Amino acid sequence: MEKTIQEKFWQSNFGKDYIKRNYYTNKALNVFYLNNFGITRADINAEFLKNLKINNLLEVGCNVGNQLSLLQSQGFKNLYGMDISPLAVEFSKKRTKNINVILGSALDIPFKDAYFDLVFTSGVLIHISLKNMAAAMKEIYRTSSRYIFGYEYFSEKYEAINYRGHKDRLWKGNFPQMYLNLFPDLRLVKEKRLKFKANGSSGKNGRRENELLSTVFLLKKIKT
Repeated sequence: MEKTIQEKFWQSNFGKDYIKRNYYTNKALNVFYLNNFGITRADINAEFLKNLKINNLLEVGCNVGNQLSLLQSQGFKNLYGMDISPLAVEFSKKRTKNINVILGSALDIPFKDAYFDLVFTSGVLIHISLKNMAAAMKEIYRTSSRYIFGYEYFSEKYEAINYRGHKDRLWKGNFPQMYLNLFPDLRLVKEKRLKFKANGSSGKNGRRENELLSTVFLLKKIKT
């Protein structure tokens, strides 16, 4: 499968620099969420996932394994991750134990249908163009037997955001509704909107962080 412009972008030097500046320990990741949203990432995970029976899960676009490491510390087992960056995969493998991380694209997930109880993304759909969005969501839906979990930038209207001086690399939208529109057997279990608390401009990307809104959502397959 030919790589998209966005995939090539994340495998470039920009992607390598992103990896270097986005490594977090479990504690640092919680502090980041607390400072920016008023709630830790661990508390978000607990709020959405604590009552679910999840025997295995996959993170699509796991980067350096920040989210997987935190989930593991919270007691989740049989964790899998995949990323399009060989460097991110290598880094993830070095920093984690007993987490299966492989190279792969959201547009062609290398696992069987319904292989995982839960498949999730964290700031990944926002980097996939609209023309490829349905394909990515279909792969996530295909490989999940029960749940789809996500954290993405939110807007009622799908729109592009200038990203560190780059166009067509970052978008915000109503991603849970996109899933619901594509798959009639999905139901929204829970959604939470998070407002970025920081003030001021983020610089080159041309947006004010305090104007950003994120959505955390959990979808479930309903047998029909």
